[in-house]
Amino acid sequence: MEWQPDEQGLQQVLQLLKDSQSPDTATQRAVQEKLEQLNQYPDFNNYLIFVLTSLKSEDEPTRSLSGLILKNNVKAHYQNFPPPVADFIKRECLNNIGDPSPLIRATIGILITTIASKGELQTWPELLPQLCNLLNSEDYNTCEGSFGALQKICEDSSELLDSDALNRPLNIMIPKFLQFFKHCSPKIRSHAIACVNQFIISRAQALMDNIDTFIESLFALAGDEDSEVRKNVCRALVMLLEVRIDRLIPHMHSIIQYMLQRTQDPDENVALEACEFWLTLAEQPICKEALSGHLVQLIPILVNGMKYSEIDIILLKGDVEEDETVPDSEQDIKPRFHKSRTITLQHEDGEGEEGEDIDEDEDDDDDTLSDWNLRKCSAAALDVLANVFRDELLPHLLPLLKGLLFHPDWVIKESGILVLGAIAEGCMQGMVPYLPELIPHLIQCLCDKKALVRSIACWTLSRYAHWVVSQPPDAHLKPLMTELLKRILDGNKRVQEAACSAFATLEEEACTELVPYLSFILDTLVFAFGKYQHKNLLILYDAIGTLADSVGHHLNQPEYIQKLMPPLIQKWNELKDEDKDLFPLLECLSSVATALQSGFLPYCEPVYQRCVTLVQKTLAQAMVSVFKYTDYVPSLIFLIQMYSQQPDQYEAPDKDFMIVALDLLSGLAEGLGGHVDQLVARSNIMTLLFQCMQDTMPEVRQSSFALLGDLTKACFPHVKPCIAEFMPILGTNLNPEFISVCNNATWAIGEICMQMGVEMQPYVALVLTNLVEIINRPNTPKTLLENTAITIGRLGYVCPQEVAPMLQQFIRPWCTSLRNIRDNEEKDSAFRGICVMIGVNPGGVVQDFIFFCDAVASWVNPKDDLRDMFYKILHGFKEQVGEENWQQFSEQFPPILKERLAACYGV
Repeated sequence: MEWQPDEQGLQQVLQLLKDSQSPDTATQRAVQEKLEQLNQYPDFNNYLIFVLTSLKSEDEPTRSLSGLILKNNVKAHYQNFPPPVADFIKRECLNNIGDPSPLIRATIGILITTIASKGELQTWPELLPQLCNLLNSEDYNTCEGSFGALQKICEDSSELLDSDALNRPLNIMIPKFLQFFKHCSPKIRSHAIACVNQFIISRAQALMDNIDTFIESLFALAGDEDSEVRKNVCRALVMLLEVRIDRLIPHMHSIIQYMLQRTQDPDENVALEACEFWLTLAEQPICKEALSGHLVQLIPILVNGMKYSEIDIILLKGDVEEDETVPDSEQDIKPRFHKSRTITLQHEDGEGEEGEDIDEDEDDDDDTLSDWNLRKCSAAALDVLANVFRDELLPHLLPLLKGLLFHPDWVIKESGILVLGAIAEGCMQGMVPYLPELIPHLIQCLCDKKALVRSIACWTLSRYAHWVVSQPPDAHLKPLMTELLKRILDGNKRVQEAACSAFATLEEEACTELVPYLSFILDTLVFAFGKYQHKNLLILYDAIGTLADSVGHHLNQPEYIQKLMPPLIQKWNELKDEDKDLFPLLECLSSVATALQSGFLPYCEPVYQRCVTLVQKTLAQAMVSVFKYTDYVPSLIFLIQMYSQQPDQYEAPDKDFMIVALDLLSGLAEGLGGHVDQLVARSNIMTLLFQCMQDTMPEVRQSSFALLGDLTKACFPHVKPCIAEFMPILGTNLNPEFISVCNNATWAIGEICMQMGVEMQPYVALVLTNLVEIINRPNTPKTLLENTAITIGRLGYVCPQEVAPMLQQFIRPWCTSLRNIRDNEEKDSAFRGICVMIGVNPGGVVQDFIFFCDAVASWVNPKDDLRDMFYKILHGFKEQVGEENWQQFSEQFPPILKERLAACYGV
């Protein structure tokens, strides 16, 4: 017997569906409670599918809502549905996929996909054959409904469809979909392409076998009158460019012509898909050759796409000039992610290397309109093409730019300023002759009466900051800084944001060039504290932190401290421990503490205490959330609940609070040095650190090891009693799978060596093998290699008898990884270690002695006693092999190395 609803039950369900459409919160709450009650009865789901598929007398929104509630139930409880209920739902879905209503068809499609994604593709063997079969139906609704469902399944389960688990249904599906590229209905054509498109990036075998038919079919649809079809054709060609460019190359000329047309499509969605083509092509080796002849057409199209559309201007409130007093709405504020501290070394060229697993912030000219649109895509395409073609782009651009930059219509002028910013990186060389004229014009645009022009001028000027700083300060730096600081106090929030970000970039480029203007800069930034709404306040912290990083100890003047610290501490006191605004403020204070050094002393105690409390609270909450799921309740739990501000909420804690607090403690230890001793003595930080170093989250461990290294340098007597417990943990974290964790653990071990001296002996075996393995691994990132080499050298310095026997296993990569490091204390101690080890095991260096010579020559100015160590080893080797052999050996040296060694060491 087919299941039938009970009339009373049906009325109850319908009432619930009606109530759930009410805007009243109390009604909504009652609906939620009722839903939870009804979900105890398995056949409640039968009622829901019945309303969706069979109760044609009800209005469509109610039927669709019934399906969406069922979808949520499937997502949450499908494994508990009794088999008859699950079978009834599946049968009803397939029997009604051709419902006359597009809304109901789409809802059924979503439901089918949700069931399929619960691992049901394997246990619902008739689903795919039946849907494919229904595509042949004479009835349009059935064909369209089936295709809609198939498209969703292809999106959600593309990998499974191309696997042996299902006997590779794609072998039948792909040829089937390709037949429908010629269907008379544009909706069906569009579904068919969208289905096939799901399998391009993964290079599904069934598609690769039919690739030529696919490409021909796409070409046949190039002129389709339906915009959705054109959009899917463009999307397919963009993806094919990534995975099967070999098949497109013979047709590249006509594809480019087609994409030039489509990038100007009247439908912006099509134009956007087509514009992606230029971004993708720019990454291909053939880009230059393929595009050279088309630049004359392409550049004006991209430039034209960079204008704000009317909709953009409305969304950005382009006509609102002053909005600084309007409070920010919370959804305007993007979540911010803290970047944990990664220890890096200074290089010869003065650059510190970034941790390789950390993404750089992308420059973005329109952060707030974060939706990807034609303007952004055109600008990004011009940016990457400028990096491919460099100055060859300029003959096509300069004539256009002239007309744009001085145009009376602000929208056109604004797009010209964006163009200038987009090409800054790629065409810098060619732009240099024009900059003395352009930069003053852009600085003038900072005072434009349109806020959107002022904000884009900030961004574009920041892209040329490097050049500005390379000129005499009075020429451009001073006027630019003066105007940017005025814009930081602009009446428009977008302009404030753009100016703050641009100023941060200028700070990074100018560094100590800003010292003469510090008083003026601080006055402005501090004034902004009282002026800014929530979102821009977070960016202001960043500008202050960057200033501190850029000018360093120059900030440590009573006058500057007096200006800067009171507003920062006031914010610090206003924010609650669970407020995420603490992240950027803690990061900012970390930079300020490092820069101010002893100048931070009057503020350090409350800041230090709060960081320790944040770490303690987070660890406690983490323990509470672990115990919540066990029957075991230790007596500790009472204390922990006291820490955990809201004992009723056992959510896993947000560990970012702990990570940022650990990083600020590192900043304090680095800035205050020995002064941190008293603070550490009066706190339980070492106990907390022991727990943090064993946290499951890599970023927590990364920051713990950075702090351990900094405390080791600043106040080792407090660290020493814990070494026996800490070293095994450090040893197990020498795992290059987590680059930054491994990097910081390695650095901390090196710092501990320098303090422990010969007492390091019992721990060498715990770490040495791993360190040697890391330095010999192919593709180890540069930062990790350098820190590993320094630590091996330091280990060898304090325990040469234990480390020297392995010298031959690491000497070559050791030498090559340290040749570009600046002369500094870390390099000094590492090279002393290598010299001592060569003394213990001279045979270990013989085969790779040329690398040692090269590494020695990388020193600009070693200390006298280290120079003597180098001298003795070089002359000892020369005497050992004899004059003639030395001559032959040194013939292999590059001329510059030969000269250097002769001049410095007389060999």
